Amino acid sequence: MSAAGIPSSDTVAADTAIVLVNLGTPDAPTPGAVRRYLAEFLMDRRVVALPRWLWAPLLFCVILPLRSTRVAKKYAAVWMDGGSPLAVHTRRLAAAVQQRMPQVRVVHAMRYGQPSVQQVLEELRRGGAGRVVVLPLYPQYSTTTTASVDDVVRRVPGLAPRVIEDYHRDPGWVRAVADSIRAHWAAQGRGDKLVFSFHGLPQRLVDQGDPYAAQCEASVAAIAAELGLRAEDFLLTYQSRFGKERWLEPATALTLPVLARDGVRTIDIVCPGFAVDCLETLEEIAIENAKIFRDAGGEALRYIPCLNDAPAHADALAAIARRAMTS
Repeated sequence: MSAAGIPSSDTVAADTAIVLVNLGTPDAPTPGAVRRYLAEFLMDRRVVALPRWLWAPLLFCVILPLRSTRVAKKYAAVWMDGGSPLAVHTRRLAAAVQQRMPQVRVVHAMRYGQPSVQQVLEELRRGGAGRVVVLPLYPQYSTTTTASVDDVVRRVPGLAPRVIEDYHRDPGWVRAVADSIRAHWAAQGRGDKLVFSFHGLPQRLVDQGDPYAAQCEASVAAIAAELGLRAEDFLLTYQSRFGKERWLEPATALTLPVLARDGVRTIDIVCPGFAVDCLETLEEIAIENAKIFRDAGGEALRYIPCLNDAPAHADALAAIARRAMTS
């Protein structure tokens, strides 16, 4: 096994590779590690489009000193023995997909942090990979996520990878999400309302043509149809707002108290925009937003975990990758 986590060529074919790319994570739940991670993330022009002369001093002199310690404490609350939840679950998911595709290399990379997309692609090139499929673990396309991965892919010479732009209505993925909700209901009973919470995005980007919001809506419609839900059974909301400009609405954290005041006692909440559990699901939703709901008079907010390395998830991603390899 190489330093970048790439399986040795004596166990898999050397000419084809599948790269699962996730957003990224700090290396440790410490202020320094969080600061390094957030600096790389928030200096990406796809994430923050402000002029560098204006944004860099604000980021490094104000935002990072204020946020790094606070965010590190949040990471510490959900940190796992093998690293951050996003890192652990992404590694496990790549291993599960590898089991389903033994004739190709299946590896993982991070857009921010380690192992970096560029590092993994360069090692694949040196190892003789002739065909590479890059599968960003973002079911819904956005210029802030998938397009940023594509930016890095295009900077690696000597490779011409196929980048899968989205899989927001893929039947296998839709069934996997729906089945995870059914399993939750079978074990816990069905709550009064099902909330689909997606990571937010500035409204400005959607107004400029980013398809993310439309694809989130399409994902919810497909999952709801698979579950046989009525319109009044569920809601779509957006979380993780950052900054003062208008973001996609309705906001998860503002919607939950309204539901509690309207008499909704129990909420089931699922985050199908996230392939694996991470800070935004385990801390923001399952801890922080659950408290917001209870403080407003609700009884219980029950978080439905991401698909992580569930067999149905690995099956769906392997099928998506196979289609990309043959198209």
